[in-house]
This record gives sequence, structure tokens and C-alpha cells, in this order.
Amino acid sequence: MQEDYKVGERIREIREGLNMNREKFSEMIDISSVFLGQIERGERSLSIKTLSKIVKFTGASTDYILFGNDKSNTTIDKINRILNDCSKEGLNFIYEFTCSINTFLKTEKRKL
Repeated sequence: MQEDYKVGERIREIREGLNMNREKFSEMIDISSVFLGQIERGERSLSIKTLSKIVKFTGASTDYILFGNDKSNTTIDKINRILNDCSKEGLNFIYEFTCSINTFLKTEKRKL
């Protein structure tokens, strides 16, 4: 199906944007690398469960993955989707880590 191919293409772009190979990405979303390859080539459709895992791991929007609609796929939107899935302790860790990086960058006079 043409739609499956386009969905797979977008998932591959997301994975490559994270600089991850198929094996590592599939491990992170708990599917086999063979199945991921089939999804990326449009040979197999992904389930809601697999789509949900990809969204939670990458922060990409389901709207983007399924339809290519990029308007809700900004970096801040992706970060917010990931943060919404974190525990209170996880959020505190991320906040402290971000503050440390920010302080380091200011002392080194670096900008990202």
C-alpha cells in the first residue's frame, strides 16, 4: 500500500534523524529489527501499539507519522510529548540536567 510506504519512509527519516541504526531503534521501541525494516519499506503496517511506542520514544506526532502533517512536529512539541510521559522524578532529573548544561555553556561562552 502506498500509505504504508510513506509512513515507513517518515519513520525511517525520524530514526535517521536520531542517528540510530535499525537495530538500536527497534530495541528502544521493543520490536524486531526485521519488523522495523518491513515497516520502513512499506511491506507491513504498524499497529497502534507500535505507533504509540514510536511517538513516546521520539516525540514525533502521530499526525506527522501517519499523514506527513508537520505543523505539530516542531522541536518544542516533540520535547513536550516526551516530557508528558515522564514521572515527576524524571522531570526533576531532566530539569537539573538542563540547568547544568546551560551553566556549562554559559561558563564556556558556547551557544547551541
